[in-house]
This record gives sequence, C-alpha cells and structure tokens, in this order.
Amino acid sequence: MIIQHHLSDETILEYAGGSLSEAWSIAVASHLALCPACRKRLRGMEDAGGALMATIECADTSSDQSWEEMKRRLADAPRVTPEPAASADLEVDTATDGARLPEPLRSYLGGDLDGLKWKSLGGGAYHLPIPTEDRSASARLLRIGPGKAVPEHTHNGRELTLVLKGSYHDGARQYRTGDISEADEDVEHQPIVDMDGECVCLAITDAPLKFRSWVVRLVQPFLGI
Repeated sequence: MIIQHHLSDETILEYAGGSLSEAWSIAVASHLALCPACRKRLRGMEDAGGALMATIECADTSSDQSWEEMKRRLADAPRVTPEPAASADLEVDTATDGARLPEPLRSYLGGDLDGLKWKSLGGGAYHLPIPTEDRSASARLLRIGPGKAVPEHTHNGRELTLVLKGSYHDGARQYRTGDISEADEDVEHQPIVDMDGECVCLAITDAPLKFRSWVVRLVQPFLGI
C-alpha cells in the first residue's frame, strides 16, 4: 500500500498545536497511524515548535500573540514533500483486505469492519455514525458499492475523508486505502467508487453537505448527512 494523498501542513499544525476538536482528531490520528510520511512531518513540526517556544520570553508565553507568532513562523518554515512509504513501514494489517482498522478509530467502533452494523442510505450505500463528545463536527463511516457515485455536492463547511478500504476516483484523482482528502465550500465534486470492490471511508464534517439534486436534498434531513 502506497499513500499518495496526505494531510495538509495546516491540518498537521492544528493537530500538533492541540487545536483540533475530537472528531477531526480521530481522522488525523487514524491517517497518521497509516502514514509514516505524515508522522515524520508531525515530528518535525513538534520539534520546530519546541525550539520556537524556547526562544519566546517566559513573560509572553501566555499571550495569544505569542501563539500566533509561533504558528506564523512554523507556516513560513520550508515545506517537506511527503515521500511514498513502502508497505513494510505501515502499522496496519493489510492481509485482511482492509478489514482491520487503525487506532484510534478501532477503539471508537469497538472492533474492525467485519463486526459493524451498518445503516442503509439507499442505492447501495451505507453509513455508521460514530458517537463522540464533539458538538462542532460529526464523524461517520461510509460504505459504498463498486461503481456507485456519491451524489454531486459541495460543502457548507470543512470535510476530511480517509479511505479505509477500496478506492474511489474524484475527477482525475484516485484515492486508495490510507489516502486522505480535505474539502471545503470551494470544492464541488462527485466521488465514484472504483469497479474492483466496495469502498469504506471515514468522513468528518462540520456542516451538512450541499447536494445539487433536489431529490437528495429532500431526503437529506432523514439521512442525517
């Protein structure tokens, strides 16, 4: 398994700084469990943050200005392009065809994919809301059959999608197991699952999706998406 799509520097920086809420942190931590390249970037940011904190006078460390200055300096640091990781480096059991989930996601669900009870969304799609204490965002698993398309939509807010099993195409890009995508209100798309098998994803959103189809919008409140 080679991961091609990684977390943005901004998201890793938020995670390193402890400013991500529970739902977002589940997705980020689960991707980090699969991706040595992003773990390396996280360690680099944490090391840089520690070095920068050491240069800030003690009297200023409690101010918002000091935190903003540290974020600015980290953001201005040279960017590191993630290198594809060999499958031998991954901390995940790929022999079960994606049935084994990374932590902390496995603990939230109480097991792996083969023991979950899915709720139908219709049209060959299923979902499973993940209970958290987070009131600012929602987390859920999505399972969609081969060749099926998610209805065309944009977003009212932010979305993180981590592929746990299978693959899908979004325009010219293919997302496979371990890949993660970030979308917001500027993105309008229609992901389509590849024909070689179903796709299971972890999706985090902080607002309902904006579907183009009025039929989907009509049933959206009942589906909770």
